[in-house]
Amino acid sequence: MSTWTKVARYQMVQRFNYVTLPWAALALLFAAQWATITMLGMHDARLTGLVAIYAVFFIVGVSTVARSLPFGLALGLSRRSYYLGTVLLALTLTAVDGLLLAGLQEVERATGGWGLGMFFFRVQYILDGPWFLTWLTSFVALTLAFVYGMWWGLVYLRWRRMGIRVFLVAQIIALLAVGLTADRFAAWPNIGRFFTDLSATGLTGVLAAAAAALLVGGYAAIRRVAV
Repeated sequence: MSTWTKVARYQMVQRFNYVTLPWAALALLFAAQWATITMLGMHDARLTGLVAIYAVFFIVGVSTVARSLPFGLALGLSRRSYYLGTVLLALTLTAVDGLLLAGLQEVERATGGWGLGMFFFRVQYILDGPWFLTWLTSFVALTLAFVYGMWWGLVYLRWRRMGIRVFLVAQIIALLAVGLTADRFAAWPNIGRFFTDLSATGLTGVLAAAAAALLVGGYAAIRRVAV
């Protein structure tokens, strides 16, 4: 655990990327949405730029592995210690940021959408329930975004540009296969009902399972990463 903590502290040398950048992107989109609603009078419009913080966590996850892993190994860290320490940092950050998102959602609800009927921190069916469910869903989704980004970094270090291309194409093929299968069996209405009827807790469970699978897979994959 001491080594993992040291790895987390080593990563925090890039404090701006982990702490400031996600919230700077979110603040920028919040200001843009607030200005748009104010000028156009689009009250109660269910628009949100909340996806920005998840996108930044994904990008940070990519850069964390692609840029800092080689230097970390040069310092004498093992691959597994680096991975577990980075995951520890990610879980800490996502837990804190998820709590902040839950708090801001409560403020938004209490102020009637910042006095404009905004739905920036409240996403219908996903992030619009009690604060603790919002925290849990945000925590899980942010973790998933970060770990998914780490996978891109691992693939790049292991197979470089060709690996990235194959990784991307494989995901596109998988999505197309799912889409064609659903179309073949006329399953789109059932899929739509599944995600519409799925409670926030159920969706969080699905996201948590995906995050856990990526975490475990990443722990195994990093053993073969060449730098």
